[in-house]
Amino acid sequence: MDHHASAWGISERAAALLSKACVCDMTLPWVPEADGKDEALKRFGESGFDFLSLSVGVERMGLGATLRYVLAVRKGFRARPDRFRFVESVQDIRAAKAEGKLAIGFHFQGSEMLERDISLVEVFYDIGIRQMLIAKDYRSRAADGCYETSDAGLSRYGIDLIREMNRVGMVLDLTHTGYRSSMEAMEISTAPVIFSHSNPYGVWAQRRNIKDDQIRACASTDGAVGIVGFGHFLKDYDISAASLFENIDYVAQLVGPRHIGLGLDYVYYPDLFMRQVKDNPGSWPREYMRNMQGFNYVPPEEIPGLTEIMLQKGYCDDDIMGILGENFLRVCERVWKA
Repeated sequence: MDHHASAWGISERAAALLSKACVCDMTLPWVPEADGKDEALKRFGESGFDFLSLSVGVERMGLGATLRYVLAVRKGFRARPDRFRFVESVQDIRAAKAEGKLAIGFHFQGSEMLERDISLVEVFYDIGIRQMLIAKDYRSRAADGCYETSDAGLSRYGIDLIREMNRVGMVLDLTHTGYRSSMEAMEISTAPVIFSHSNPYGVWAQRRNIKDDQIRACASTDGAVGIVGFGHFLKDYDISAASLFENIDYVAQLVGPRHIGLGLDYVYYPDLFMRQVKDNPGSWPREYMRNMQGFNYVPPEEIPGLTEIMLQKGYCDDDIMGILGENFLRVCERVWKA
C-alpha cells in the first residue's frame, strides 16, 4: 500500500484518485479573531486539498476594516511562497498543485461591506475577491437572506450589483440567500452561479438548505452546489463522510454530478466560535439556538473516506474528480476575468 493510502486509511485506487484530483473547498472561515489558522491549513493540505477559498470578509466588519484585512491577509500569503500560492486564475490553482503548494483564494460572505457602492466590486476583485454572497441569512441592501421573514427578493440595487459582478468576473454565490432572492438572481445572472456551501432541503428540511427548484436553477446556469459540513445542515447532525455523500448523491440524482462541489465551512476554532454564539444569541437563527448539538462540523480528514465511498457507490473517476474540485474550477474558468 502506498503512503497516501496508508495515511488516509483508504484503498490505493481511492488514494490515487484523490491525489490526482484538484481538490477544492470553496468556503473556509478566515475571520480576523479566529485562532489556529496555520494548523487548519496544514490539516487541509494533509487531507488532500489543493485550493481553499477563504472567507476574508463578513458583513459586520464594514468597508474600512474589510479592506485593511484583505490586504493584510494577501500580503501574509504572498510572503510565504514556499508553501502557498495566492491565486487570481484557475491556471494559478493548477500551477500551485504542480508545485506542491496550497492555492489560496478569497471571497466575501455578504455584500454589506460594499456600503452600496457598486464601483467597489471591481476594486475588491482586483485585490483578490473572486466570489461574493449578496446576503447572509438576513436582509442586506441587495437581497433578503434565507432567515428573513419577508422573503422579498432582490432590490433594484441588488439587480445592479449582480450585473456588475457579471461584468467584472466575480462569481455570484447564493448561499445564505433567501429563496425568492436566489431564484430572481439566477434569472438575471448571465454567468454560472454557485451555492458555495449549501445542502439540499430534500435530505434535511432546514430553512438554510436549498429546495429542488433552486438546485435545478443553479444547474441550468451550469453552476455548482457545494456540500457543507456544518452539523445543522446535515440529517440528524451526522458529521461523517457518509452524511456528506447522502447530500452529494441527492443532488447527483436530481441534476447530475456535474453540478456538485465541496464547501465544508469548517470551523477550526470551536471554543471561540461557541463563545461568540452564546454572547450574541440574537444574531443567530432561533433553530440554531434550540439545538446546540448542531454546532459541530465535518473535518477535512473525512474527504479521503468520502472519495472511497463515491468509488464504492459506482461513481466514475471523472465524476468524482468533478465533485472534488473540477466542477467549481469549470465555473471559475468561465466567470473569472483577467
